[in-house]
Amino acid sequence: MMLFKNKSKLGLFILGAGLLSIGFIAGKKAGEITPAAISGAESLIGIEFSQAEKDSMIQNLTNHRNSFERMREQKIENAISPALYFNPLPHGFTPSQTQAPFDWGLPEKVNLPEKENDIAFLPVSALSVLIKNKQISSERLTTIYLDRIKKYADTLQCLITLMEEEALMQARKMDAELAAGNYRGPLHGIPYGIKDLLAVKGTKTTWGATPYKDQVIEETATVVEKLEAAGGVLVGKFTLGALAMGDVWYGGVTKNPWNLEQGSSGSSAGSGSAVSAGLVPFAIGTETLGSIVSPSTRNGVTGLRPTFGRVSRHGAMALSWSMDKIGPMSRSALDNAIVLSVIHGFDPRDKSTIAAAFNYDAKKSYKELKVGYFAPFFEGDRASEFDKKVLEDLKAMGVELHPVTLQTSVDVSSMLISLYVEGAAAFDEMTRLDLDELLVAQHRNAWPNLFRSSRFIPAVEYIQANRFRNILIEEMHALFSDYDVIVTPSFGGNQLQVTNLTGHPALCMPSGFLENGSPVSITFLANLFDEEKLIQLGRAYQAHTDWQDKRPPLFDQ
Repeated sequence: MMLFKNKSKLGLFILGAGLLSIGFIAGKKAGEITPAAISGAESLIGIEFSQAEKDSMIQNLTNHRNSFERMREQKIENAISPALYFNPLPHGFTPSQTQAPFDWGLPEKVNLPEKENDIAFLPVSALSVLIKNKQISSERLTTIYLDRIKKYADTLQCLITLMEEEALMQARKMDAELAAGNYRGPLHGIPYGIKDLLAVKGTKTTWGATPYKDQVIEETATVVEKLEAAGGVLVGKFTLGALAMGDVWYGGVTKNPWNLEQGSSGSSAGSGSAVSAGLVPFAIGTETLGSIVSPSTRNGVTGLRPTFGRVSRHGAMALSWSMDKIGPMSRSALDNAIVLSVIHGFDPRDKSTIAAAFNYDAKKSYKELKVGYFAPFFEGDRASEFDKKVLEDLKAMGVELHPVTLQTSVDVSSMLISLYVEGAAAFDEMTRLDLDELLVAQHRNAWPNLFRSSRFIPAVEYIQANRFRNILIEEMHALFSDYDVIVTPSFGGNQLQVTNLTGHPALCMPSGFLENGSPVSITFLANLFDEEKLIQLGRAYQAHTDWQDKRPPLFDQ
């Protein structure tokens, strides 16, 4: 077995404390470790050693390389996480674990539209009332969405696996239970879709990438198990950008229903596109560094990125064990709350999960919230008029806004090496076996090149980045502890990097449309495990505006 990829005249590999050049020619095994080889690595790590120090390293470095070779002879699956777990909780902070009954504030009755497309674009909060009142069966509702998927999915390039037979079987089961007086809750009989990095036993789980397009993982992700237990009806697995980046997958480019000249952004591309076009009322997405926020923005849907550790990732593809998060994408803040109430919670199969209550109560007024906004992001020539209008709307709703500045004492962008190193480790074998060459995207900032480059990040610097990350966590906790919600442009400054590194929750909602027809968004942020506050303010904002009710004209048929 070759120890390294034979792609360049100078091979490099990672050490516990640095990098070492090993000088091999294509087709030949790595050569002897020499002081000259060590010199070749010094420029990459920005450290110089004396000749005597280099001489003294040789035996240790040889031992390290032998360790690497022995490890690479062993198979390790993507599902195996490191023994070290990221914990976003600052010192002295413990989330409440006292769960109260949910009060969704749903109406007693909803009028059933005559046209099927009007039914398809109803939010979960309305569909659940219709099903509970037996105004529509789960089977009929599921058939409406299955028909729409068959009609539109190819145009949008958003579907990987249609689960028609399984969906209809579950729908009929839910109808039978309801007829017998067994109502499981607001997701009873509600169709939905998932991003195809979540495993479902008996189906392909492709991760959107050519090397894995026929992969079958014989287990079911925890979030899917929970949704099924709540009565949800899984109708399909939707596209994602290959290995959770962008909207390019092995079958094409997933489209934005509002503007078919655009991709739907990523990496929860198919989930966002499908919800936007009325193919499902909600879908599950994931975010590591914007993969719920970005497609929610592009497709004009409402996305909730929960607190890190709030939702189990068991059965999900790992990209970054310390940054991956799973959350819902739907038509409204309330819909996302209903889904989160089902999928959240501690899971012994995911050691990164944190037990915490989610206590949303519709009777609580948003006017009781202390709301800040990142003032510098709303000022100057680069500030969006759409974002400024959100502040005006909030003031008109009676919200008192407090200006806040996002400041950190540490360099945030440098900490992103955590993502790159973990991603390179998660797909180590793909890189070493040249399977990365099968991915569609091969540009400089695509995963193949990022994974290769990341092999040369020293382990010491990875640890240092996570030490600085602890400082960032404490600083952000101090900031968010002063406010219930902070309003920000979705891509304002570096807040997206900051809050993904610290694990803070975010609610991304549509707030207008550009001249080319594409939606824009606003984001509300809150402290760790304070998602109910995001829903309080988000629901009120969406009651004041109607952006979430808009439908892409080409798919409103």
